[in-house]
Amino acid sequence: MVRHAGDILTGSSENNWKSSEIFHGDTREIVASLQNEFYSSIITSPPYWGKRDYGYSGQIGAEESLNEYIDHLVSIFRILRDKLKKDGTFWLNIGDSYTSGNRTWRAEDKKNPARGMTYRPQTPVGLKPKDLIGIPWRLALALQADGWYLRSDIIWYKPNCQPESVKDRPTQSHEYLFMFSKNEDYYYDYENMREPAAEKGKTRNKRTVWQVNTEPFPEAHFATFPEELIKPIIYATSKEGDFILDPFFGAGTVGVVCKKLKRNYHGIELKEDYIEISEKRISNVA
Repeated sequence: MVRHAGDILTGSSENNWKSSEIFHGDTREIVASLQNEFYSSIITSPPYWGKRDYGYSGQIGAEESLNEYIDHLVSIFRILRDKLKKDGTFWLNIGDSYTSGNRTWRAEDKKNPARGMTYRPQTPVGLKPKDLIGIPWRLALALQADGWYLRSDIIWYKPNCQPESVKDRPTQSHEYLFMFSKNEDYYYDYENMREPAAEKGKTRNKRTVWQVNTEPFPEAHFATFPEELIKPIIYATSKEGDFILDPFFGAGTVGVVCKKLKRNYHGIELKEDYIEISEKRISNVA
């Protein structure tokens, strides 16, 4: 079921929150209307700064300044902290980028049509052309300063990362996944975060480098969460029947995995095309 932002905000649609749903609209307009202390965990990957043009005026990720982008996300997740259960956790996947060198556009790539952009943000104050910006840690520390407990930084290592034509630095083959909690004590099923150990038949506490291949999804023309990246998170931070929230739902991988693992989900997505993709994917889950 898809519920539109106008129905949520005006109350013209019954807000019983008892079933898995996708909310169509701008996350910034919807989050305050969600039920407080309702979600076991939030798992999401917001639009990266200056990486994609989704064709919407005022879209997150297209801010002129890096500070404005971070402020927008911190404000959203501040509201969402109230929506988590007291023992809830928040998992944030965010990628880094380099300064544009003040180029104002980027051509399409035949292998990656979504790469084309009609805008490019200016080089942030204090940085130089070709600088790695450090967006993930800038955002993580801003969230920590806003009250979140920063519990872990996880390296998502992508063995099948997209090749780069660069010859003056290593190819970027990782992204960050940050684990935050609402309070000092929180629900975390340690046994569901174990991984195989070197000794045959033994397991160990999961380490902070997760090797997970990307999962190309041609219909979406953009990067999607791999299911294997979020399965252990959902297992460890929720129980069957609990609700998981993804406020930047995209192609709906969180919903797909929730359905497979007998969890409920709420997703928020601005683009109708992406909602159609996610509905189709979720409906195909046996």
